[in-house]
Amino acid sequence: MTEHPLDLDEVQAFVRIAELGSFTRAAEAMQTTQAAISLKLRRLENRLGCRLIERTPRHVQLSERGRVFLDPARQLLAAHDHALAAFAGVRQRLIIGISDHVAGPELPALIARMNDHDPHLVVEIRIGSSGDLLQSYDRREIEAVIVRLHAGRSDGDLVTEEKFGWFASPNWQPRAGEPLPVATMAESCGVRAMAAQHLDAAGVSWTEIFVGGGVAAVVAAVTAGLGVAALAPRMLPSGAVDVGARLGLPELPRLPVLLHTRVREGRARAALDALVDAYRSAVQA
Repeated sequence: MTEHPLDLDEVQAFVRIAELGSFTRAAEAMQTTQAAISLKLRRLENRLGCRLIERTPRHVQLSERGRVFLDPARQLLAAHDHALAAFAGVRQRLIIGISDHVAGPELPALIARMNDHDPHLVVEIRIGSSGDLLQSYDRREIEAVIVRLHAGRSDGDLVTEEKFGWFASPNWQPRAGEPLPVATMAESCGVRAMAAQHLDAAGVSWTEIFVGGGVAAVVAAVTAGLGVAALAPRMLPSGAVDVGARLGLPELPRLPVLLHTRVREGRARAALDALVDAYRSAVQA
């Protein structure tokens, strides 16, 4: 028994010669030359230490050892093809974290865009705060995150910058002499920190009227008329109005949205680029 692994090209050459009964036809089937086919067979015979094909001027035929080896050779090639087919059928998974302030009403369309780009890619979307998602990213639990600029970090690629404003329901009115009621997210939220910083810097007295576990909850509080919230316009339901100028509230800056990813090439990167392009178009529309 040979101690050297069999070369699949050499095994395939042997099987083609045996099945077609000709070096020339075997070469045509494998899209190579007769000389190359002969070389492959000779190398295989050297590996096995025996002659597999008996060559005559008129035709070729299997030797006794060749007849013994033919079925195992076919099984080896079939197993190889089966392994490749099974691997090709495995659906690659891409885990993406998207900040709650970034994922908006366009999310279904963005997911559809990724699926249209590569239907065989399994995309797992995780929604959370920028800070929590970045921690998961740093622990290598997520391959890519799209988040707001996070304090203390200088990595990430700029996707876009998004406008923010102070929004309330159309019929909401502040109460004279009382602090501004603000609906916001938990203290770890970067948008909350930004809004509080600007209110404090402007000397605006404010109080926390509602704390939501996500942007959808904050939007619901605004719709219910509880108070005002710092939000991106695209997050708002129909009818909400910007009350910043009317109430003399400080103007809010445009906030950067960044992509952090270790995915650099291949199908996953192409799908991720499609998602980023679609998101950028939605924000800038």
